Amino acid sequence: MKLLTCPLNGQRNITEFTYGGEYHPMPDHQQATSREWAEHVFFHDNSAGVVIEWWCHSASSYWFLAERNTISDQILRTFPADEIFRERIDFNPTPADQGERK
Repeated sequence: MKLLTCPLNGQRNITEFTYGGEYHPMPDHQQATSREWAEHVFFHDNSAGVVIEWWCHSASSYWFLAERNTISDQILRTFPADEIFRERIDFNPTPADQGERK
């Protein structure tokens, strides 16, 4: 049985988790071009070695990050997302984003 340690709920069977993809730092939401956003969302390195990934404990809907070696499939550590995300970012739509209505 493969186990994964959730920072909130402790060690659990891997079947209780959903993989959320590799973590990628988000570009500056006010400066990024459409191409930079597309690359952030759709293009991933998929590199062999140690990567940081999103995981969700399905029963509690708790999202966290795991550092995993993709070659050996060994989980090196798991940690709450607030270790990376220190502040909240509000995305306030501009009139151009909403399609200016008259």
